[in-house]
Amino acid sequence: AICGGDVKKDNGHIQSPNYPDDYRPSKVCVWKITVSEGYHVGLTFQSFEIERHDSCAYDYLEIRDGSSDSSSLIGRYCGYDKPDDIKSTSNKLWMKFVSDGSINKAGFAVNFFKDKDECSKNNGGCQHECLNSFGSYECQCRSGFVLHDNKHDCKEAGCDHKVTSVSGTITSPNWPDKYPSKKECTWAISTTPGHRVKLTFSELDVEAQQECTYDHLEIFDGKDAKAPALGRFCGAKEPEPIVSSGNKMFLKFVSDNSVQKKGFEATHTTVCGGQVRAEVKTKDLYSHAQFGDNNYPGGSDCEWVIMAEEGFGVELIFQTFEIEEEADCGYDYMELFDGYDGTAPRLGRFCGSG
Repeated sequence: AICGGDVKKDNGHIQSPNYPDDYRPSKVCVWKITVSEGYHVGLTFQSFEIERHDSCAYDYLEIRDGSSDSSSLIGRYCGYDKPDDIKSTSNKLWMKFVSDGSINKAGFAVNFFKDKDECSKNNGGCQHECLNSFGSYECQCRSGFVLHDNKHDCKEAGCDHKVTSVSGTITSPNWPDKYPSKKECTWAISTTPGHRVKLTFSELDVEAQQECTYDHLEIFDGKDAKAPALGRFCGAKEPEPIVSSGNKMFLKFVSDNSVQKKGFEATHTTVCGGQVRAEVKTKDLYSHAQFGDNNYPGGSDCEWVIMAEEGFGVELIFQTFEIEEEADCGYDYMELFDGYDGTAPRLGRFCGSG
């Protein structure tokens, strides 16, 4: 049977040949979807099951942003995970399904529809930023502002932030425009216990003064401004990456009533290892930042120094232990030393599960 073709309508359904039964071998199907002028093509997958391969070299669905095989590639898909929703930049979308001569699966089913980019005209009526989504849009405000009840305008917000994600972006208020005068903003960053916070700057543009007395960003190695200072920054030179000693970092940004600049943008990530203080009360330590959500990443090399008060020892009680098993623990392992570093007497090397 013939598959593919020119599809010129504003919504509909496309599926692999013979769906929901297994598709046939050695098929090549091309669909060219065109919706009304001034709209975009939206795709939402209902099901997806195509022979799996690391580079999708055997059976695959290829989608391009335009009307031909030379249009910009959106993606080549195979396996059993449904692709995310897809939207073209014009009113045309090109799809090609290919199966080779061997393994066949159930294939795919996808709905297409016309979608309007409400943000393209007058920024969607949003004062700051307009975020387009399927069939809708929403207004968002820059750092230091919150959305007004009318869902379009922005109003000044409180400027004390608690940040608990393992990674993300932090910006000065009103970024990327100039920060307002007479602001004091704080960010209390907390990551997974037993890990450290790393702050990497992509841009810094703060009123310059030799001792950063006027506008400045100050960074502290702990939960608040009473912790040891890691630096006070101003001017236009990005600092080198800054790493906390524990799992907390505190940022404080201050502007006076005179010169305003663009401000700063920085990303915070989680670095494994660090110094941990043992106390009478039990504390948690995790092998990796996304413990419980994802397996530990490959290529990890983490060191912790666990210290107790003079006259006390350190006791480890494992709640969970699951590391790649090998007779001599030569691949993945955890090693314990009775002292400050790897030169101390070794207590053991561990892997497997238990």
